Amino acid sequence: MNLKKYQPILEVIFLSILIYLVHKLVFFLNENHPKLHGFHFPIEVVYGFFFSCSLILMLILIKVKEKNIDNVGYTFLLVTCVKMGLSYLLLSPILNSENANLRYEKINFFLIFAFFLALETVVTIRMLNNKP
Repeated sequence: MNLKKYQPILEVIFLSILIYLVHKLVFFLNENHPKLHGFHFPIEVVYGFFFSCSLILMLILIKVKEKNIDNVGYTFLLVTCVKMGLSYLLLSPILNSENANLRYEKINFFLIFAFFLALETVVTIRMLNNKP
């Protein structure tokens, strides 16, 4: 296995785990805070969803880069749009929830979404700058 070829996946794995642990530590340190309990989806589910989407995105981009590097940007945009649609489907039960902590759960969801979007964007830019 060519490690350099799969470096974007390793970057996504490392940074995702690091940010998840920091996020989990924040929840652990605020364990008694009532607004951080009773979420529709635990943060593990949200991180798992976005982590899976990011890995799939990186695998697709690596395959597209092998065939034609000029299409990597367009593929990134297309797959990101699909991911946004899937994210909305995941978010819709939260939006329709009568949970008292709805505001905090939406903020939590969008922070995780924004982190993974930024991570994917930076890794894709680095991938495009390292032309073969």
